[in-house]
Amino acid sequence: MQKLLLSFLLILGTSLCSYGSAAPSHNSWTTLLSKYVDEEGHVNYAGIKSQENELDAYLKILSAHHPTDDWSKNEQLAFWINAYNAFTVKLIVKNYPVKTIKDLGGSIYKVNTPWDIKFIKIGEETYDLNNLEHGIIRKDFEEPRIHFAVNCASVSCPALRNEAYTADRLDEQLDDQAKNFINDKTKNQLTAENARLSKIFSWFRGDFSKGENTVIKFINTYSDVKISEKTKISYVDYDWNLNE
Repeated sequence: MQKLLLSFLLILGTSLCSYGSAAPSHNSWTTLLSKYVDEEGHVNYAGIKSQENELDAYLKILSAHHPTDDWSKNEQLAFWINAYNAFTVKLIVKNYPVKTIKDLGGSIYKVNTPWDIKFIKIGEETYDLNNLEHGIIRKDFEEPRIHFAVNCASVSCPALRNEAYTADRLDEQLDDQAKNFINDKTKNQLTAENARLSKIFSWFRGDFSKGENTVIKFINTYSDVKISEKTKISYVDYDWNLNE
């Protein structure tokens, strides 16, 4: 009986240690990004493909560390943003060369698009990219700046940052991404009279407009050029070509 009890406690202890494991390091992801992504966010997918084993090793680290409530909110959010970006890069690299991520799936949203492919194994769960972005990141964190951090491997997306997101610098990194994206004239063209905005501000208007916030207030927080309710708003066509 004692042996059975000791065995049970050992199994339980091992399970609890695994469940409550610390957040992993994202250093290996930073190593790849710093080598193959330039300051403007252009990605050398061929280069990453040449070191796909290093990418796969990082994805295995992510797969072995499903976030838990023991982690801080910043640790959790940094993990999910990095996971979204790294698995997106994996999807491209696996099929490279490809002109656009949209070539990798069908056209029925939430059915067979590239964002609906269930290939992301983390812990005991299998996710698609939509699950990560909409079911976890947007749902659980209510952080509008994530729209400038998650990357869809396309020209009109916010730039893929050439370093991993980390808990200790997350707020600084998200602010930097928001400022860079909003002031990037290839993504948003702003004057006091006219503002041609990225469609991200249309698709996710609600994320930028919670409480007393509005899209205009959010943009003005980071923009060098201020706009107002009198500013005429239109949207830039989204370029889905690969961000290389």
